[in-house]
Amino acid sequence: MKYIYSQESLEVPEGVKVSIKTRNVTVEGPRGKLTKNLGHLAVSFTNPKKNIINIELHHGARKNVATLRTVRTIINNLIIGVTKGFKYKMRYVYAHFPINVNLDKNNETGLWEVEIRNFIGEKIVRRVTMQPGVDVETSKAQKDELLLMGNSLEDVSQSAADIQQVCRVRNKDIRKFLDGLYVSERGHIQEDA
Repeated sequence: MKYIYSQESLEVPEGVKVSIKTRNVTVEGPRGKLTKNLGHLAVSFTNPKKNIINIELHHGARKNVATLRTVRTIINNLIIGVTKGFKYKMRYVYAHFPINVNLDKNNETGLWEVEIRNFIGEKIVRRVTMQPGVDVETSKAQKDELLLMGNSLEDVSQSAADIQQVCRVRNKDIRKFLDGLYVSERGHIQEDA
């Protein structure tokens, strides 16, 4: 069954500028500028009012119609990123060997690198390079906590996933060895007062 016409609408808040050209979405706000290419999705954008974007699809099957809400959520995440930003908190979990984490900024690329040592007593040094635009710092308020911050939700969450996956326990019973770095909290850099 095809749906003749489907649409989702998104309201753009004050102080945020959204421009869409050939399905390249550019969002500018107080925290900076983010771009996302949606050229692989067959949707069209209209602007009925100044601060409303309509995402439309003609003659789409059920799976095509499902992309409308995905596109709306992606653009909404870009808007939240340039207004509030995203912050992920990661906690170190260990039973016996304390995990040592060092943060270093690469001079050539300008990207942060997270170095993990003494994970379950192993001598191997694990290094994870953060995505562009992601800042890392150790928490001052909480022991054994890492803070990842940035404007792009995709980059921040991918960096957190890279850190978590490099600390997977292998060749042991994972029900017993729960060591690693795990995301404990997701939020925004500028919290609503």
